[in-house]
Amino acid sequence: MPIRAVCFDVGETLIDETREWNGWANFLGVPPLTLFTALGVTMWRGESHRRVFEIFRPDLDFATVRQQRAATGWRYGFEPTDLYPDARPCLTELRDRGFKVLIAGNQPKEAEAALHDLNLPVDFIASSAGWGVSKPDPKFFELVIQAAGMPAADIAYVGDRVDNDVIPARAAGMMAVFLRRGPWGWMHEQRPEIEQAHLRVHTLHGLAGLLSGVDADGTV
Repeated sequence: MPIRAVCFDVGETLIDETREWNGWANFLGVPPLTLFTALGVTMWRGESHRRVFEIFRPDLDFATVRQQRAATGWRYGFEPTDLYPDARPCLTELRDRGFKVLIAGNQPKEAEAALHDLNLPVDFIASSAGWGVSKPDPKFFELVIQAAGMPAADIAYVGDRVDNDVIPARAAGMMAVFLRRGPWGWMHEQRPEIEQAHLRVHTLHGLAGLLSGVDADGTV
């Protein structure tokens, strides 16, 4: 059956996280370049991004680090300029073409309100924290299927990571769309597992047209 719903990851798929990571560099007391380099190394090793907090501030408890930063006056949220330029046009075109559009990624609960505040043309927004399960857990993708209200074969999942997006989305029976964007996207494109992606794109421009009339196995 043709694709009828599209679900998007958040960070480095719709949202450019540069501003957020710059803020974390300031909070951790290191130059942004130093933080970004450490982040790249941890990603290349396949470690969690939480590792950078352990490197620079081993005294911090990661479970409460966001609360500690909030105590300095920081508040979690997205600004309109955090959206990649092709994000809103892509979401709008998908809705105009009759697709059901969802957003669900590994994000804190506050991301749901932050995304709603951007007034994006979508039908559904969820976060891993809100659901109580994170990618690549199969249960996360089961909840995506429930939210879409249709068979997995009718859903495309779009993300920038092979491990968290492409492989588990495909295993769940969805069409796996890999977006080469952000640090994970550029690095993961070099992995042999990238071949599991049904579709690979370098931009969200034109995605609606590519998905129109395409089946979950990638055939037109």
